[in-house]
Amino acid sequence: MTRLLIECTYVFHHPEMNSGIQRVVRNIINHLPSLQEEVVCIPVIFKNGKILEVKQLTSEHADDWQGRSQRALENLARKLVQVRNRYWLIHARLLRLWPWRASHNVRRVTFVLCRLASASFVLPLYLTEWILKKTEENPRAFEMQCRADDTLVLLDSSWHADFFPVAEKLQRQGVTIVSVIYDLIPLSHPQFCDGPLVQVFDRWFEWIANTANGFVAISSTIRDEVHHEVRQRLGSERAGSRWFDFFHLGSELDLVDADKSVRGPVEKLFTSGLSIYLMVSTIEPRKNHAYLLDAFEQLWREGSDVVLCFIGRIGWKNERLIERVKKHPQLKRRLFMFNDLSDVELEYCYSHAKALVFPSFVEGFGLPLVEAMQRGLPVMASDIPVFHEIGGEFVSYFDLSEPASLARQVRQSEDSGIFPAARQISGWSWLSWEDSARQLVKRVVRQVRTQKQSEPHEIEHCPE
Repeated sequence: MTRLLIECTYVFHHPEMNSGIQRVVRNIINHLPSLQEEVVCIPVIFKNGKILEVKQLTSEHADDWQGRSQRALENLARKLVQVRNRYWLIHARLLRLWPWRASHNVRRVTFVLCRLASASFVLPLYLTEWILKKTEENPRAFEMQCRADDTLVLLDSSWHADFFPVAEKLQRQGVTIVSVIYDLIPLSHPQFCDGPLVQVFDRWFEWIANTANGFVAISSTIRDEVHHEVRQRLGSERAGSRWFDFFHLGSELDLVDADKSVRGPVEKLFTSGLSIYLMVSTIEPRKNHAYLLDAFEQLWREGSDVVLCFIGRIGWKNERLIERVKKHPQLKRRLFMFNDLSDVELEYCYSHAKALVFPSFVEGFGLPLVEAMQRGLPVMASDIPVFHEIGGEFVSYFDLSEPASLARQVRQSEDSGIFPAARQISGWSWLSWEDSARQLVKRVVRQVRTQKQSEPHEIEHCPE
């Protein structure tokens, strides 16, 4: 029977993270058991040049002192490996330059220095790993053997990873490699990202474009972008030997814990009877929070009592925005910001708000749209292709070049009591996370089988 090895390295080591990709990986992995009758799905991670089968994605002690200490040790071990490897990367680059290229003695001295520098990390690395083995009573992952007919699905965020040589070795042994692509924003919109991420992501995509046998995006919009980018890098003939597909994400908030309560300030705000418009996302440039402030400031100047609420952790390149929010005269009156809500509290906000407003410049999918709409919360969103793919006529779209466009829609909705979308939200439905996992697995299996049965392979665009 076909085996899919579903990679989840980052989430395995960072169970406390709950942003978009981590939420996707965790939900897909947690729903794999329901698919085992159709295909064997094995969660895996890479560690120390080996592939390990995951028996338990999150630690029983994930939230206590023991769990935090273990994660700190794991992070230390990874950093030691990265720093040690960096010396050899520098060594490899120096060998191509003068005087290393011209002098054997210079090359020899440099090698010895790199060897000494590398060795200085060996003892603390071994000590850290020994402590980890001793403190983890029930290991969550065990080394496994791959088979030549396995398919490795790189589901997690892997552009910062160091397992590329291992993946290449597995591929030489016959393992098929499939890459899940969430977006190409560092390539298409680098102005919204940190400089180092742009460079790392570009190198990663160059590697994945040359290595992967197939690509699965999280929307048809991104699938088409990936196809175009791979064709640009490899040429039409080589790109034609790869396949390109997509799947859609689920909608449940899986970390809702009935034992946790909604904090007082959140409950007070959302039971105030005011019309509250939510923005749910990490606070970073491409999410376009400033646009929302511009639009709602126009409404407030007109005397409207509508409330704007930002929900999400503080990200990068946002200093001016955060300062603007903290110094805003409407802060804690008509403008609110919560940076650390639990899933219980987010569920509560979705259930008590008037609408979700989502002005992103660019997205791979837009998970908050699905989360909101699945709970009956209507959505106003920027007029970009992927939102039309997800929301269709059930979303009200506004013009990103004109904040007044959103202000008019909010005013219209408040004055008439009618949401300005072409169709009512009650007629909309979406996938569960189990459906999403099943869609991913079925499409990967189908594409891999098709590729193996027919050479050369023609790219197939799968229907919904």
